[in-house]
Amino acid sequence: MKNTKSLIRKSHLMGTKIRNLRKRNNLTMEDLSARCIRVNAEIAPSVSYLSMIERGKRVPSEDMLTVIASVFQKPMDWFLDDVPEEKSITPVKGSRGGISGIALEPSFLFSNEILQIAIPEMLSQTGTSGRQFAHLLIRAHQEHHQNHFPDLERAAEEVGLKRMPLSVDDLFEIVKQQGLTIKWFKKLPAAIAKELGATTSNSNNGLVTSFFDSPGIIYINQILKSFTNRLKYDLAVHIGHSVLHNRDGLKSVLLTGLNPNNTLSDDDSHSKQSSTLNAQDILHAWRDFESSFFAGALLCPKVPFRQLLDRHGYEIKTHEQVGVSASVAMRRMTAVSSYRHWHYFDAYAPGKLKAVYRGNGIPLPWGNMREVEDPCQHWAVFRMINAPVAGSSAQISILNVGDEPRIYCCESTNVKDMADNNHVLCTGIDLNPAIDAQGGDSASIAEDLKQACVKGGGSSAIPNSIKSQLSSVARILNINWVERGIETDARLICARGAVCPRKPSCYSKCSG
Repeated sequence: MKNTKSLIRKSHLMGTKIRNLRKRNNLTMEDLSARCIRVNAEIAPSVSYLSMIERGKRVPSEDMLTVIASVFQKPMDWFLDDVPEEKSITPVKGSRGGISGIALEPSFLFSNEILQIAIPEMLSQTGTSGRQFAHLLIRAHQEHHQNHFPDLERAAEEVGLKRMPLSVDDLFEIVKQQGLTIKWFKKLPAAIAKELGATTSNSNNGLVTSFFDSPGIIYINQILKSFTNRLKYDLAVHIGHSVLHNRDGLKSVLLTGLNPNNTLSDDDSHSKQSSTLNAQDILHAWRDFESSFFAGALLCPKVPFRQLLDRHGYEIKTHEQVGVSASVAMRRMTAVSSYRHWHYFDAYAPGKLKAVYRGNGIPLPWGNMREVEDPCQHWAVFRMINAPVAGSSAQISILNVGDEPRIYCCESTNVKDMADNNHVLCTGIDLNPAIDAQGGDSASIAEDLKQACVKGGGSSAIPNSIKSQLSSVARILNINWVERGIETDARLICARGAVCPRKPSCYSKCSG
């Protein structure tokens, strides 16, 4: 290793700059050390040595600094100059994702008493069920906390001991440890069918995969014997029900595909929806969410799964190594990644979202309460639904949020559920915060890219000057599909066709 003496007089701000770079990229010291090891295992700093570097207790050799600089895509001299950065780059505590709220004024109209009267009336007039409204509340809670629920993570880790992958036999053993019993069924019991308003046989549009019955019996559809990934997920959800909700006696019925009333169900539990809001709606929906989140954390424990994703550049196919569905893996990406600005869609044609997460506040192209008449067909999720392709596909998109363009990148994949329905899974990130984190001007880059797409009729090859900056960000984020997306044309998208940014507008004739 090269001598460090030549660096000592230039290293006054080095530790601070490394620490700030690490924090603004939401990397732990373990993460940064692991990244350095992949660049050069012989020279990479250990976690303890990184700590001393950041605190100014040690000065790295030129070779070691070169490795650190490579991880952050910075020239080595940047760490050695005497120019402090103009603004703090440490993430602001308490910053949250999700869409912007509104000012609740005059405040007396938003008291608990008034809202308790007004909300049921609003739901009745809009045709929104109590269960749907409950899921909106939970989604807002999820986005507010950026999908970060350490208590649920800890509960799953205590049960699964952070093992990954878990086999079906491992899960059967956990079921036994929880004092639960498994029974298999071919035909849906009449009582459950009546509760769902379904027939006792599996329909083409949807089927009941399992349900929990008090005091401790898990009923599983025998079809799951041929669908190992789904079997593991269902078992994990019911284990979560047992651990988190003390087998509360409520029937946690898991469905896949379309339910018998031809409306979309979540992978989470389902029970007959009420037309008004009541406490049971809220409790059922909250139990569903917690049990489903627990299942993901049990099957893909946070630290081991993040390390696996990091080694494989967040490729969707990584789910195969863990033995879970692409849906479970993609949802877990949003929770375990050190980068916080994610979104996730699970969409069925012609216009229904089965599941959605918006850690970055991206406007929804459609909703799970109603269909819209003018959805922009240039969203990646729409394009894949309309023209299914094999494998996965990356796309860079520019979308106006408010009055400002933002750059998004997503990876979409077309899959079939167990009821043989096609649907599209899509996970993506907002690139603007990542660009700003590296000292770039995301607003001007997004505007330049938007204008290039406008001139190109709605899409454009990414100009080399922008491509270079986005490629650097992609390498720092260590997300392979961002790099693939950069090599394809960027596309203008809109939240609704009525505000189409293309010239001429493609409103009412979007074709993808």
